[in-house]
Amino acid sequence: KIVIEPIFEKEFLPMSYGFRPGRGCKDALREVDGYIKAGYTFVVDADLKSYFDTIPHNLLMRQVEQRISDGELLNVIRLFLEQEVMDGMERWTPTGGTPQGAVLSPLLANIYLHPLDKLVTDAGMKMVRYADDFVILCENRTRAEDALRLVREWTEGNGLTLHPDKTHLGDCSQRGQGFEFLGYRFEAGRRWIRRKSIKALRDKVRGMTRRNRSGSIGFIVDDLNPMLRGWFNYFKHAYRTEYREIDGFIRRRLRAVLLCRNKIGGLGIAENAHRQWPNAYFAEMGLFTMHEARVLACRPR
Repeated sequence: KIVIEPIFEKEFLPMSYGFRPGRGCKDALREVDGYIKAGYTFVVDADLKSYFDTIPHNLLMRQVEQRISDGELLNVIRLFLEQEVMDGMERWTPTGGTPQGAVLSPLLANIYLHPLDKLVTDAGMKMVRYADDFVILCENRTRAEDALRLVREWTEGNGLTLHPDKTHLGDCSQRGQGFEFLGYRFEAGRRWIRRKSIKALRDKVRGMTRRNRSGSIGFIVDDLNPMLRGWFNYFKHAYRTEYREIDGFIRRRLRAVLLCRNKIGGLGIAENAHRQWPNAYFAEMGLFTMHEARVLACRPR
């Protein structure tokens, strides 16, 4: 990767943000916000079906060979792509896709989509891409329909497929016509936290607050805090959120751990737990609360 990346970084366009030096999700989200505020509200939200598993090796290598002439290096890339896969008791050599979790895979995925980036940008359209997740923002519906047609033609000609149920076109300034991108939902002129993002957080908290978990409650709080801060820092720019509800859910999970350890049961468990371990108890333990963090973040400096 150290050898190959600089060669292609010079070619990649500014609208590509995924797995690139000095770029990230927040930069991509700011770019999308800027286009929407500038009136580009008709959005093509494209979903490539199983992208990393379906990149055709022959077409990918053809693109790589346009920039790399060293035969030995090309052979290394081919060997990387053609690693044998174990499926049950059978071994087979894939003709498409990049090995999951490998360092080189995201770079090769960016290389393969670079011609699409160029095609859309040269057509004067506003595209923001993070790996295989991308949106095209247009000033009117006709332009957005043209963009979708352009993307569909390119994908069909390059061995890829747009997911029919997950590819949408709509005016994100209107309710019910929003789109999802990098954990957020853009709708009615606002940026909201996607429902799936909240569910993923709750699932993570559940896993970290199992009733039979070892360690003191202080230890569990210390374990939770970095994860909660990181989540909040990513989603703090959402318009309206369920921060209070999330905080309440986390405290209920912690109370359930305490109830289990103290073998407390019977009627009115929740009420008794709240009395015995009020919100102030967890505040004294240093539990990160998203509502308070949001209030502080919104205060004028």
